[in-house]
Amino acid sequence: MGYRSFKQSTPKPEALSGPPRTRRIAHQRQWSLTEYVCTAGPHDRPFEERHDRVSVALVTAGTFRYRTGTGEGLLYPGAFLLGNAGSCYECGHEHSRGDRCLALHVDRELFAEIASGSSGSNRCEFRRAMLPAVSELASISVSLQQASSPESQLALEETVLSAIGTVARAVGTNHTPPRRPGPAATRRMAAVFDYIDTRLGSDLNLAELSALVAMSKHHFLRTFKQACGMTPHQYILGRRLRAAAAALRTTTTPVARVAADQGFGDLSTFNHSFRRLMGVTPTAYRSST
Repeated sequence: MGYRSFKQSTPKPEALSGPPRTRRIAHQRQWSLTEYVCTAGPHDRPFEERHDRVSVALVTAGTFRYRTGTGEGLLYPGAFLLGNAGSCYECGHEHSRGDRCLALHVDRELFAEIASGSSGSNRCEFRRAMLPAVSELASISVSLQQASSPESQLALEETVLSAIGTVARAVGTNHTPPRRPGPAATRRMAAVFDYIDTRLGSDLNLAELSALVAMSKHHFLRTFKQACGMTPHQYILGRRLRAAAAALRTTTTPVARVAADQGFGDLSTFNHSFRRLMGVTPTAYRSST
């Protein structure tokens, strides 16, 4: 049986989706933090908008296609959307339905100041459309997702300014943007991201993932890396560790149970991987909150 696209397998709704729902989390004169929840799907037309300020958005759920003057890419959980002030952009959901993002909108002057101090560069415009879910963004990704219930206004401001600085440093380093896969491959990889999210704690393997999109293991591995900027193992490990970090900060679940819930069969492996990604042990990370 051949692969069926998401659009082919999705019934056309009686009414098209409206604009994304927004929830303002925080607002100051030079920046704002807003959650966007989009319900658009493959039968909705892509929409074009304009970045009024410098935009840095963390994708927390779902996948979508993002196109702007600096490039085009498939956005997925853990990746960051980048937008220059004044630039137009288009988002499309030809390959999936819905997404959720946490968006920082920053004045140019503030972004330029932070970028200069964080990366040593005076360049205050992005030259790419996205950042993949690389390991150095993991800690700030978790902190941003907890920003809706900060300990204090000071803690919130520190999180926001640290996030801007971290992204500015990552953009200034040599993270080669993922090669843009063809339309057919993009459709299939969107289905893979959704599949991984629903089975994050399961023992996923290459045969299972490649069969999902009717590809050979070799072809799937190459295509996934083109779309995501990392291998399936690296992506899944990062997603599991970020989910574990969020659980450590928001629950009292024992560390061993958190590790097991995220698919880590061995506690020592979890502790080692967590420390390598977050810089501290799981216990120290929890006690620092």
